Amino acid sequence: MRDVLGIDKAIIQVRRLAPADFDNAVAIDAGILGRRRPAYFERRLQSALKDPDEHVQFAATQDGELAGYVLARRMAGEFGRAEPALRLETIGVLPGRQGRGIGMRLLGEVERWGLGNSIREIRTGADWRHHAMLRFFDRAGFELGRNHVIGCTVHGGEIFEGDRADDLDFERGHISAERNYGAPAANDFERLARDRADLRSLALGDLPDIVRIDRRITGRDRTAYITRLVNEALGDSAIRVSLAAYRDGSVAGFVMAKVDIGDFGRIEPAAVIDTLGVDPGFSGTGIGAALLSQLFVNLKALHIERVETVVSRDDFGLLSFFYRCGFGPGARLAFVKKIA
Repeated sequence: MRDVLGIDKAIIQVRRLAPADFDNAVAIDAGILGRRRPAYFERRLQSALKDPDEHVQFAATQDGELAGYVLARRMAGEFGRAEPALRLETIGVLPGRQGRGIGMRLLGEVERWGLGNSIREIRTGADWRHHAMLRFFDRAGFELGRNHVIGCTVHGGEIFEGDRADDLDFERGHISAERNYGAPAANDFERLARDRADLRSLALGDLPDIVRIDRRITGRDRTAYITRLVNEALGDSAIRVSLAAYRDGSVAGFVMAKVDIGDFGRIEPAAVIDTLGVDPGFSGTGIGAALLSQLFVNLKALHIERVETVVSRDDFGLLSFFYRCGFGPGARLAFVKKIA
């Protein structure tokens, strides 16, 4: 028996992904990409076991054999978002069984989970050259999102070369909320980093200041989201690469980034900036540029060669800032699917 999507419901069973599925999931992924990525799946599975309310992972079986999997997680505030969403991280179907509705069945289970948890959209991304994945997203009802995925090669920390460039002016001050970027930086990076901002790795004691800054920027209390990011930064340094900038003994700005080691077939590790904030009282003083510069230095030491972020296509000021920092359009496209 098949439904309108061609899914054979009689032979496909969907359940939660379990640790016992690890080896088979890695093998399916390797069959698709031609390269094994056990560390990626190990980290995702461990994250789900540690925080099951934030991760959605399903397995599809046929005749008792793992035939496909899907990994997703809840988005609470990344890139300045206010509404909850699901981030589809990866989906894979055993080569030879693709095109039989397994991927659609898995995605349908993710959608049902989202609706049951008051989530109305799924977001994801893919390389424009990954034609099979783009066809799948098209059939599944995804549309191009209103965001640009931009990035650049990690360089040695001198963000602005040549003439002095403007820094972020955080009138409202968040990675996807700011609008006024007109104030010039008061000094170049070398003087700023040494004399005007004390840049450190994030510490637990920074949490109250970060929550306060985020509230001033967004107008919302996102204590739970910020707490989760800080806990990740402290508990899993292999994933989180986050910094705080101090002025006059308190936190004046922060950047939250994580190392992405495999979403949708990415083989080489990259860093993703998902939250950047500067206290509005320090707008235009170069703290945003200093944070980004020091982040690049740290990423280079970790042998991370690329950094990316997501910016609304209408946020011209923020796009301008990142472009001045060396960012530009990448090969990845953002997609979104509304669910109801």
